Amino acid sequence: MDRLSLYISLASGAVTTGVLVIIVLSLGYYNWWAIGLAALAGFVLAWPAAYLISRRIKARDPEWKPEAEPGDYGLIPPRDAPEV
Repeated sequence: MDRLSLYISLASGAVTTGVLVIIVLSLGYYNWWAIGLAALAGFVLAWPAAYLISRRIKARDPEWKPEAEPGDYGLIPPRDAPEV
């Protein structure tokens, strides 16, 4: 279970959504459909971005020793599963 990515997803979701909405507005699309689609895309991309950031942080940390491999516990690991 990657708990670090859950915390990072809050920040990456806000940043990703904000960037996409600003891009849409700067391109001149001022309707609700464009802004809504940009916000939805930012919401969908938040967790994969957080997961990649979490992996990069853990890969660069010399003190990090994972107790399990990703995928050892399936898609939804139990609550007491070790951090990967």
